[in-house]
Amino acid sequence: MKGARDIAKETKRQAVKKVNKVVDRASDEYSHSRTYQRFQDEDDDYYSQPDGNYTGDDANDEEGSSDATEGHDDEDEIYEGEYQGIPSDAKARDGQVALGQPLADGLKDRRELEKERQADEEELAQQYELIIQECGHGRFQWQLFFTLGLALMSDGVEVFVVGFVLPSAETDMCMPDSSSGWLGSIVYLGMMVGAFFWGGMADKVGRRQCLLICMSMNGFFAFLSSFVQGYGFFLLCRMIAGFGIGGAVPIVFSYFAEVLAREKRGEHLSWLCMFWMIGEIYASAMAWAIIPHYGWSFSMGSSYQFHSWRVFVVVCALPCVCAVVALTFMPESPRFYLEVGKHDEAWMILKQIHDTNMRARGQPEKVFTVNRIKIPKQIDEFVEMQAESGNIFSKVIFRIKTELHGVRFMMCNLSEIISSMYYGLSVWFPDVIKHLQADEYASKVQRHNNECIEDFTFNFTLENQIHTNSLFINDRFIGMKFKSVTFINSTFHSCFFEDVTSVGSFFRNCTFIEAVFYNTDIDDSKLINTDVVNSTFYHNKTGCQMTFEDDYSAYWVYLVNFLGTLAVLPGNIVSALLMDKIGRLSMLGFSMILSGISCFFLWFGTSESMMIGMLCLYNGLSISAWNSLDVVTVELYPTDRRGTGFGFCNALCKLAAVMGNLIFGSLVGITKAIPILLASSMLVGGGLVGLRLPDTRSNVLM
Repeated sequence: MKGARDIAKETKRQAVKKVNKVVDRASDEYSHSRTYQRFQDEDDDYYSQPDGNYTGDDANDEEGSSDATEGHDDEDEIYEGEYQGIPSDAKARDGQVALGQPLADGLKDRRELEKERQADEEELAQQYELIIQECGHGRFQWQLFFTLGLALMSDGVEVFVVGFVLPSAETDMCMPDSSSGWLGSIVYLGMMVGAFFWGGMADKVGRRQCLLICMSMNGFFAFLSSFVQGYGFFLLCRMIAGFGIGGAVPIVFSYFAEVLAREKRGEHLSWLCMFWMIGEIYASAMAWAIIPHYGWSFSMGSSYQFHSWRVFVVVCALPCVCAVVALTFMPESPRFYLEVGKHDEAWMILKQIHDTNMRARGQPEKVFTVNRIKIPKQIDEFVEMQAESGNIFSKVIFRIKTELHGVRFMMCNLSEIISSMYYGLSVWFPDVIKHLQADEYASKVQRHNNECIEDFTFNFTLENQIHTNSLFINDRFIGMKFKSVTFINSTFHSCFFEDVTSVGSFFRNCTFIEAVFYNTDIDDSKLINTDVVNSTFYHNKTGCQMTFEDDYSAYWVYLVNFLGTLAVLPGNIVSALLMDKIGRLSMLGFSMILSGISCFFLWFGTSESMMIGMLCLYNGLSISAWNSLDVVTVELYPTDRRGTGFGFCNALCKLAAVMGNLIFGSLVGITKAIPILLASSMLVGGGLVGLRLPDTRSNVLM
C-alpha cells in the first residue's frame, strides 16, 4: 500500500510538471490570439488541462483523480479538477511593456478595448454553455424554479388585486366618481417605473439581491395598505407596492435563464410562466371566497372599518412573503458574477449547482472538472460612455437607443401591442358583461306612481324600484334596506327611519317634513335636491356603508375572471411543449394571429354565456404569445443589459396597459365595433410581423 501511494504521488508530480508546461505555452499563445477559435484548434491533450478555460468530462477518467478534489495530500500536490483561481499575467515594470505581453488598458483606445471585450464575451458564452451542460439539469434548477415561481405569482396577484378591490375600496372610502379609476392607473404607473429601475439595478447589483429588495418592498406596503383608512395613503401604499413588484418579471426571467442550458431554456421558461396564471387563479379564488362575504370584517367604532376586501389584500400578500423567505436560501446568478469579474464567487456557485444535481442523481462521486473560467475584460462605465456628452440626459438617451436597436425595437412594439390589447380587453370584457347585466336588471324595475301609504311599517328590503309622486304619512322604516330604490318627487310626512341601510338608492326632488332618522346612512349624498323641514338626525352612520349580501353580480365578476384565467392552462402547456420544437417567433406570430381572429368573433356575442366563452378562447390563444415574448426578450439581450432591456420592454407593456385600459374603458356601453376591430387588426398585424423576425432558439446567452 505504501509503495502504491508513492507511485501515485510520483505520477501526480509528473502530471503537475506537464500541466505547468502547458500553462506556459497557453499563456504565450494567449497574448497573440484572444479568439475562441484557438480552443477549437487545440488537440485534446491541451484542451483537457487547466489552461485557464473549460475542461471537459475526460478528467473524471484520469488515473489518480479522486472525489476528494478539494483537499491536498501531505506534499500539497494539485488535484485534477481543483479550483485554481484566476490566472494572473506577469506584471512589467512601470513605463515598460514586456515583449509578447498585451498592452495595458491605459495604452489602448476605446475601440480596441471594446473589441477585446467582445471577443471575451463570445468566448465566455460558449464556455458557459458547456459548463451549464456539465452541471446538468436537476434539483437545483427545480428549487430555483419554484422559488422564482412564487415571485412571478406575486406579480400576477398584484395585477388582478387592483381590479378586484377597486369598487370596494372606492365605496368604502367614499370616493366620488371624479376620483374613480385612479387606483388602477397609479398601480400600473408604479409597476412601469419599477420595471425599468429594478431591471437596471439587477445588471449592476445582482439578480438575487435586487429581487429580494423589490419583493420585500412589495410585501410590506401591500400589507400596510390593508390597514390605512384614507384614500390618499392607500394610493401611496399601492403605488410603492407596484413599484416594488415591477422588478419581478425582468429579474425572474433573467435569473432563471442564466442557469438553464440552451436545449432546456425555452421549455422551462414557458413552464415558469404558468406561475403568473396561478397568481391570477389565486387572486380570483380568494376574491370570490372573501370579498362578497361581509362577515369577514370588524370595526373599531365608526372611524375604523376593516372590511372583507382588506382581508383579501392581506391574503394576496402571502405569496410575496413566501418568495422572500425562499430567496434567502438561493445563491446569486453565476453568469452575473462572471460578467462583473467575480470569478471565485461564480465558480463556487457553479460547483454548488453541479454537486446538488449530481447528489440528486445518485452520483455524488462525480467531480466538477472546471477549474478556471474566462472573464470578459472590465471596461469602466466612464470609458464606455466617454463618446457621449457628460450630462445625464444624454446618457439616458444613449441607453434607450442601445435597448431599441434592430430586432429589439420590433420586439418592444410587439410587447406594446400584446399588452395594450390584453389588458384593454381584460377591462372591456367584465365591463361589457356587467353592462349586459345592468340592462337586464333595469328591464325588471318595478315602477310605482301616485301612491299613498299611511301608518305602515316597512321592515323588509325594497329592491329595484322607482317611486314617483308618492306620499308617505306616519310610516315607519325599521331595520330594512333600500337596494337600488329611487324616490322621485315624493313626500315623507312624520315618518320614522331606524337602522336603515341604503345601497344605490337616492331621494330626488323629495320633501321630508318632521321626520326622524336614527342610526341610518341617509345623508346629503343621497338627498339630491331634497328639502328637509323640521327633521332630526340621531347617531347617523358615518362613512360609506358596504354590503355584499345577496349581491349576485359580485360573485359573477369573480367567477368570470376565474374561468377566463383557468382557460389559460391549455395554452401554457402547449407553448411549453412546442417552444423548442417550432421556435419562439413562429409561436409568437401564430398565437397573435389566432387570438386576433378569435377577438373578431366577439362581434357576434349577444349574451353573457357567449361573451364568457369568447373570453376563455381569447385568453387560451394569447398566452402562447406572452410566453414566447418573455423567452425571446431574455435571449436577445446580453448579460450586462439583460435586466435593463427586459425591464424597459416590461415598462412599455405597463404603459400600453394603462393606455389600453383608458381606450377600451371609455368605449364600454357605447360601441362594440371600435374595440373589436382595433384589437383584431393590431393582433393580426403584429403576428405577421413576428413571423418575419429571426428565431433565437439556437443562440447561447451572450
